[in-house]
Amino acid sequence: MTSMVPFPRMPSTPVPSPPEDGIAQWYEHELGWATAASGEGLPVQLLTGLRFDVLELPADAGFAVLRRHAGLTGPVARMGQRMLLLVAAGSAEELPGLLDWLEWGGVALDLRALGTGGRMTAPSPPGWAHSQGAAIWLRPPEPRHEVEPTLPAFAGLGCRGETPGLVRLVSTAATECHRARLLRANSAYANAQPLAFS
Repeated sequence: MTSMVPFPRMPSTPVPSPPEDGIAQWYEHELGWATAASGEGLPVQLLTGLRFDVLELPADAGFAVLRRHAGLTGPVARMGQRMLLLVAAGSAEELPGLLDWLEWGGVALDLRALGTGGRMTAPSPPGWAHSQGAAIWLRPPEPRHEVEPTLPAFAGLGCRGETPGLVRLVSTAATECHRARLLRANSAYANAQPLAFS
């Protein structure tokens, strides 16, 4: 039986967000991750390409990926209607060639990778308050534990038996992105058709 990733519960009343400098300190001191301030009132950014890269895809496709790889991915975050899967550093550069090799080249998938020089919005640390619409962890990283061994990677680059390899994860993500795109297009087409009565 596969386990489902529950949707995060949203508070019934607005909760003030923690101060941005507290979030940055948590990431830097508890996880050893590089952060960048985005300016007053803007969320802290996590620098990609150093400890991890990110696969970004639509949330509906992301939940399908998580169902198929129940409990076997690294940390996973959600930002609005996008899901962010942390993968081994260097994976972003491999994505275009990997998609071509998997015969997804040239197909509009809405699957992107953030690598060296990229940034992702830092979700509030696990257990901290967050505001509506903020980035949240669905599968948070563990404080004071190295993240690299938990990240999907090419076999031989740190991939362990408890995480899917990068090829398998990208293959599943591409399939689910394509499936979600087709379902959305089919739904839009069905909603645009007038009802026929005999």
